[in-house]
Amino acid sequence: MNWLSNLARPGMKNAPEDKRETPDNLWIKCPATGELIYRNDLEAAHWVTPAGFHMRIGPEPRFKALFDDQTWTLLPLPSAPVDPLKFKGDKRYVDQLKRDRAKVSRDDCMQAAHGAIGGRGAVILVQDFQFMGGSLGMAAGEAFVAAAQEAVKQNAAFICVTASGGARMQEGMLSLMQMPRTTLAVQELAEAGLPYIVILTDPTTGGVAASYAMLGDVHIAEPGALIGFTGPRVIEQTIRQKLPEGFQRAEFQLDKGMVDMVVDRRLMRDQLAILLDVLMARRARAPAAKPAQSAPAPQVLSAPTRKALAKPRAKAAE
Repeated sequence: MNWLSNLARPGMKNAPEDKRETPDNLWIKCPATGELIYRNDLEAAHWVTPAGFHMRIGPEPRFKALFDDQTWTLLPLPSAPVDPLKFKGDKRYVDQLKRDRAKVSRDDCMQAAHGAIGGRGAVILVQDFQFMGGSLGMAAGEAFVAAAQEAVKQNAAFICVTASGGARMQEGMLSLMQMPRTTLAVQELAEAGLPYIVILTDPTTGGVAASYAMLGDVHIAEPGALIGFTGPRVIEQTIRQKLPEGFQRAEFQLDKGMVDMVVDRRLMRDQLAILLDVLMARRARAPAAKPAQSAPAPQVLSAPTRKALAKPRAKAAE
């Protein structure tokens, strides 16, 4: 070894090999403009770049952005059979699950939590695209049903944040069965008179878009989110025509009436608080200042209309 490599220059406290390395993720590139953004600034802006591009995020940043005082309680979710079809493709399904579970420190793509939004109790279920593209499988279906039933149990609103490429092919028909199962869970919320709000993020496609993602009382989309059943590239190849600019993006879907509003992520919690004040007006706020047993009993409501903001809900005949 050359003796010069161990030489510390005058005025330097540490030898060259002790120099601190700059973290690899200190700066993050904006996918829209290529601009480098300081990570701490991006986190403070809920992962929305200065250009307004909404980056994909997981459950924890979602909960921080939506719950009051960044306080929530995680809900335990039921387990599901692993690799029920013993699927083998280019990669074994069990190996893919093992890899993604290590990546997100979670068993599947769903995570749910309970807390308050604008003082109203809410259960939020977040779909993580980082785990196998947020694909809908047996575990995700079980998580949705359990979270919806927990909302009914706690007399709370149910909010689902979707991000998915569709049903999970490695589970075949068992994954497609989750579409009607989640639909029935949404019906339970309707029968209990509780609001179901869907936040559509990039991307929401396939079997998810064909089931619980489009069954909400209110549909909110993040700016620029891809929303549809089949992607635009496949549609172009099928019809052999050029699609219009912004096809299937959130703003396009708003113009066509597929979503109710497009809301910036940084304003989402305030918008949800307003909606819950309207949709939960007849129910006690949570967490309540008074003991739970002294809160007025919830009124029995008829099956709510799908567009709760357009018409006030009517009382059911006793």
